Amino acid sequence: MVIIGAGECGGRAALTLRDLGYEGPVTLVGDEPHLPYERPPLSKEAMTSEAPLIKAIASDELLAERSIRHIHSARAVAIDRAAHVVRLSDGSSLAYDKLLLATGSAPRKLPMPGLGGRCVYLRTFNDALAIRAHLSAGNRVAIIGGGFIGLELAASARKLGATVTVLEAQPRILMRGVPAEIAEIIHKAHETEGVKVLTGQGIAAIADNGVEVLVTLADGNEVVADLAVIGIGAVPVTALAAEAGLAIDNGIAVDGTLRTDDPDIFAAGDCCSFPLGVYGGRRVRLEAWRNAQEQGALAAKNMLGANEAHAAVPWFWSDQYGLTLQIAGLSDEGRSTVRRDLDDGAFILFHLADDGRLVAASGIGPGNAVARDIRLAEMLIAKRASPAPEALGSQAVKLKSLLAA
Repeated sequence: MVIIGAGECGGRAALTLRDLGYEGPVTLVGDEPHLPYERPPLSKEAMTSEAPLIKAIASDELLAERSIRHIHSARAVAIDRAAHVVRLSDGSSLAYDKLLLATGSAPRKLPMPGLGGRCVYLRTFNDALAIRAHLSAGNRVAIIGGGFIGLELAASARKLGATVTVLEAQPRILMRGVPAEIAEIIHKAHETEGVKVLTGQGIAAIADNGVEVLVTLADGNEVVADLAVIGIGAVPVTALAAEAGLAIDNGIAVDGTLRTDDPDIFAAGDCCSFPLGVYGGRRVRLEAWRNAQEQGALAAKNMLGANEAHAAVPWFWSDQYGLTLQIAGLSDEGRSTVRRDLDDGAFILFHLADDGRLVAASGIGPGNAVARDIRLAEMLIAKRASPAPEALGSQAVKLKSLLAA
């Protein structure tokens, strides 16, 4: 078994193969020098903790104990499907019976001239270390993009005393997948903490002179920063698969079992698009920590012949300034919304399809205020339930009772 990509997804797949009793060779190939590690802390703890440490999925000792060969600092450069061989950037080759592509995603590049060394992206632990060096009192940070990564990074930068400006070209922050009511609360939280948030602001030009970055906005105003962090989304890493002739459709195209159009090659995590049964087979690609975990484990099962379809409900979360946002399902599937108010100002929005089926739930509140109800909503979504809207909106009605019904 060969796994290309030593991140969350690939690392979990390798460990799951052993958990399931597979005794043959397992090789995990990663292009970073580090052990497999979790990426969510990169915009949070890796920025703000006293000593930034990688949150590794497995130690060298555990990999050795499980007889998992970890090749680091090497890229897969070609797949010979006929010979069942992967060629690596160091000139070596690996034979495979089954191959898993867990190549992840890469930051979407800002297609503008004028970008220099002070215009950076956040994807790896080394990226986080480089950005962290600029997050101190007196330093000015411009964050281009008002999505999850950019906003979490803005919160971390403010915690360390940096001056922060967030620039978002869309009419509001968190346009993709987050309801406006929740985005407004997060927007206000950032402004309360001293972040300047500019929405509806396209960028006309960027000039990095090596000392500071000058960002010229479409309206002619300018933002001057010591560092510009670009967070305008991510794109799936598909070149290896495409060059091998595998189907690409907003990522490496796989079926419900995560198998590509080659029966001996699977793909999982950020790099693949797959049909989601709970939404009638809608093809989606998810950039989420839990999805990487789930699909890594599922791919391992199916590489061993389980032939099990992906059935999990998507789930996302973000922590900022003591607020936790959680979303279960795909909110854009909803056509109407019901609100349930909880304690401490927390609330949940339930998103219903035209036929009344619950298709998503979005919640926000301090700490874990919405966690339990979001988990119950996730289970209702998985059951394709159609709870009465008045029951969803009433705090007196326990969601657990709707699940039992």
